[in-house]
Amino acid sequence: MLYPINIEIKDIEITVIGGGEVAYRKCKNFLEFGKSVKVVSENFIEKFDNIKDNIKVIQDRYKEEYVKTSFIVVAATNNKEINKQIGLYCRNNGKLVNVVDDIELSNYTVPSYVKRGELLISISTGGKSPSLSAKIKRDLEEQYDESYEEYINTLGELRKEIIKNYEDISVRKKILNELVNLNLEELKLLGNKYQIINL
Repeated sequence: MLYPINIEIKDIEITVIGGGEVAYRKCKNFLEFGKSVKVVSENFIEKFDNIKDNIKVIQDRYKEEYVKTSFIVVAATNNKEINKQIGLYCRNNGKLVNVVDDIELSNYTVPSYVKRGELLISISTGGKSPSLSAKIKRDLEEQYDESYEEYINTLGELRKEIIKNYEDISVRKKILNELVNLNLEELKLLGNKYQIINL
């Protein structure tokens, strides 16, 4: 059974091995979270041209030296044996590895997710039904639309002000719990009360 965890990747070295569609998608995911990655492959699909300025591209076959200093590795080649080599090396050397064609060899997976600014909702069926994950993701994308990015930011600013203005923890908790029942416009009005800028 997989353990859910959010990890700060800002200072972590990440390497993706592979230059196909899956490798491209994995790179895009890391970029969405503000992290550039190193990508190693002999050949790359054209889509990589869209992100080449934001990643480090190494046009070469897989070698252990390319993942030696990485903490997170994605094995996404079209060669099952090479992916297995990468997976075994990483597991034996204390690295997080996602082997895209072998969930048993992977020691981490990336769930489907909906991201709205700092709001991050993850969906996983443990590999049992990617189709169900995709359906739930579509449903959540409708329920939590793009406006939730501003909503979360507004909630965060109000929370800081309420913590600053109310010393009684029970009162503070009651107010914070009530905030999530307000819509964005109501939160903005409350923000004016506390003179929070940019709400």
